[in-house]
Amino acid sequence: MSAEIILTNGLVVTADAAFEGTVVVRGGQIVEVSRGRSSAASAIDLEGDTLVPGLIELHTDNLEKHFSPRPGVKWPAVPAVMAHDTQVAAGGITTVFDSLSLGDVRGDTDRVQNRARMVEAICEASERRMTRAEHRLHLRCEITPDDAIEAVDRWIDLPLVGLISINDHTPGQRQFLDPSKLKQYYMGKFAMTEAQFEEFHLRSLELHHRNAVKHRQEIVSRAQARALPLASHDDATAEHVEEAVRNGMTIAEFPTTWEAAEASRDAGLAVLVGAPNLVLGGSHSGNIAAIDLIRARQADILSSDYVPASLMEGVFKLPDSDAGIDLPDAVRLASVNPARAVGLNDRGEIAPDKRADLVRVRMLGDAPMVRAVWREGERVV
Repeated sequence: MSAEIILTNGLVVTADAAFEGTVVVRGGQIVEVSRGRSSAASAIDLEGDTLVPGLIELHTDNLEKHFSPRPGVKWPAVPAVMAHDTQVAAGGITTVFDSLSLGDVRGDTDRVQNRARMVEAICEASERRMTRAEHRLHLRCEITPDDAIEAVDRWIDLPLVGLISINDHTPGQRQFLDPSKLKQYYMGKFAMTEAQFEEFHLRSLELHHRNAVKHRQEIVSRAQARALPLASHDDATAEHVEEAVRNGMTIAEFPTTWEAAEASRDAGLAVLVGAPNLVLGGSHSGNIAAIDLIRARQADILSSDYVPASLMEGVFKLPDSDAGIDLPDAVRLASVNPARAVGLNDRGEIAPDKRADLVRVRMLGDAPMVRAVWREGERVV
């Protein structure tokens, strides 16, 4: 563990306030948070920069692009994890749940072929403490593939597994309620012809009808037996939310409609929205905008999804928006709120007795620049 560190002359953002202050770290823990400057000769002068808790990311599939930077390319596994980790840490994320898709509605794709390599490489890099951020596993369980249960059983008991989500990306079920957006997305992203899209659509519906209900029940049962947090994904209707509640889910990832978001909040689920959606001002899928949910106080957690840097950018964008969110409110969306949602009560805020996961940020115009990151008191960026 690290020796004593004193960080002073910065804007310290706690869970409920922001003030010019000083943070003292000892043995990897925060031991003191106070207003004003320290006179200690050893203190690190933050030069007026902002000090926020290390961000906590519950859902990012950024790792996949490092394993397959181009179609058909398989990058070496541990270097791929390290490249992903560099982006994560440079974005101020100190705890990351790598969301690994255990199946794909499109069949035997790169993500399916790489899933074992990804899991094994994350476990190896973490065991050897090679990463800057702390990595955990979020198993995204696609419920329609024939081998869904086999895939879950293979990895669910790994020590790094900390979150299970139930996914059904069958076209038209949840993510894409607008048929034109659905076709545009699949034909554009995967270079499908119209005939190929129709064939894929029919095959996906067949798998859905054959497997979705029974696989959902079996995966939920396995997660509950291990007391693992459960998340729903892309809920669109009140009926979807009711099903999530019956399944004991506590997190609603990316609800696609007002109806689903409001029903999730009313049911006590923590609503997770995408930072790329926030930064870009709307959803690429034509679904509800993250800023609208935040403005209406219908969102609890912000996630970088597919762009690690978007999490810090989204946090600092909010206070200057018309959402009525100040900086401590915005920071909570990416720190203490996600931490509590998955039971990590030792981190996520700048407070005594919490882990010294800290990020120094300087604004360059309207862009937040991460200047330094500490994980458990050790500087990693």
